[in-house]
Amino acid sequence: MKIFSAEQLYEADKTTVKNQQITSEELMERAATQIFQWLHQRLNGASVPVRIFCGIGDNGGDGLVLGRLLIEHGYNVIVYIVNCSDKRSKNFLLNYDKIKNVTKKWPILMKGEEDFPEINSEDILVDGIFGIGLNRCPSGWVKKLIQYLNDCKAFKLAIDIPSGLYSNSPLEDKEAVLKANHTLTFQAPKLSFFLPETAGFVSSFDVLEIGLDLEYLQNTEPLAQLISKPEAQRFYQPRDKFGHKGTYGHALIVAGSYGKIGAAVLSTTAAFRIGAGMVTAFVPKCGYNILQTAIPEAMVITDKEEEFISEIAVNFEPSAIGIGMGIGKNKATVEALKSLFKNSNFPFVIDADALNNISENKELLKLLPKNSVLTPHPGELKRLIGEWKNDYDKLEKVKKFSDKHEVVVIIKGAYTITVYGDKLYINTSGNPGMATAGSGDALSGIITGLLSQGYDPLLASVFGVYMHGRAGDIASGHMGYEAIMAGDIIDTIPEAYLDLFDREEQEQDTNN
Repeated sequence: MKIFSAEQLYEADKTTVKNQQITSEELMERAATQIFQWLHQRLNGASVPVRIFCGIGDNGGDGLVLGRLLIEHGYNVIVYIVNCSDKRSKNFLLNYDKIKNVTKKWPILMKGEEDFPEINSEDILVDGIFGIGLNRCPSGWVKKLIQYLNDCKAFKLAIDIPSGLYSNSPLEDKEAVLKANHTLTFQAPKLSFFLPETAGFVSSFDVLEIGLDLEYLQNTEPLAQLISKPEAQRFYQPRDKFGHKGTYGHALIVAGSYGKIGAAVLSTTAAFRIGAGMVTAFVPKCGYNILQTAIPEAMVITDKEEEFISEIAVNFEPSAIGIGMGIGKNKATVEALKSLFKNSNFPFVIDADALNNISENKELLKLLPKNSVLTPHPGELKRLIGEWKNDYDKLEKVKKFSDKHEVVVIIKGAYTITVYGDKLYINTSGNPGMATAGSGDALSGIITGLLSQGYDPLLASVFGVYMHGRAGDIASGHMGYEAIMAGDIIDTIPEAYLDLFDREEQEQDTNN
């Protein structure tokens, strides 16, 4: 699913009006009707009070249409006009006149704090104050109204976007944004729904299809792509019936140091679970017995040093290399990294201490293999690109870093974002239970395993992130968030694969 900017959505509205030969008022009626149907299906005629707070722009116009439709169907509706300016949109005025024809309870004009209504916890509040066209932060009594509504215990439903939140611009004042329980957004979700500083104002959302011009939507380059199950299904590469272990590559995992051999175990296991044909772990000597015992399927090569990696030498050409998990920052390890980067032309996944070593030894940046996949957690990312002012500044910095060094960067989080140049891919799978030690090691192993099977770096990253999150979701369904360990995520990768398609579909794909 595409995520568009506010400007692109306005252009989509104009294109729709022109190509479908309708008025903007008719398009508003279509959009608000979708909200009405959503509410009507859930309320089913219940007499619960619905209080609709309308601004004086097109978002307020949507609220007025919704109010009229609810009133026509016998609902208990009170409409409030948040009179924050003398300017009113054309569609607001048209629908203001229409609602007066269906009710004796005309919309109540609000001019200040003295007009704030008493609200009960059983009421439903509909937020139609500001939409994606907001160009300045709410202030004065309107800000106080938003705070007042936030303090109310009533269920809060936002039209298109919570009031005070920008669609694709930084948050200015968190005290001036409505905290919606649910948002009904038109045609496509907004970028702000997925960023750490702003996603908290959108607890959950549904996307309502309002029939915007399909050709415009298909041909317009979006701000980002949202990755969920339908996209993941398209990314999956079915297995060849006559494939063998060599068909699916030989992954090399370079990981571990004294006390951190578990990182190598997790990454190696994950690479196998995601489908690599063979996996070799390169570890310090102290990890030999652990790896041979924990993962009998893996081959193990050890460094000459007992407790850290000093020189990476293998007697085969790997299909992909995952490096950095728990390797530490010994000077010899840094030199080993430098030598490996200089002399290797294989797909790389670079994680953890490899990233920290790069941050502290900038000459390594110049040696980064092209199309490498970098998987930093927030602290590692900050050491790579520097401090950022806000989420949007962070995205711009990562885009520039990715473009300059020709690498894929994965920004881990509740909605993990894969960045490649100026392209963003936002993942929807995953849950808070995955915030546990070793989860990142599992992800690095998964992406390395996909690279070894022939997935290109961007596809391996986007698909790997989805599968990692989906496995975590399945694990949480088995045991709850708090109990999840990284090994549980790896253990449920098989179920994540089965979840992509039912078993019969998978067998048909293989036979074909």
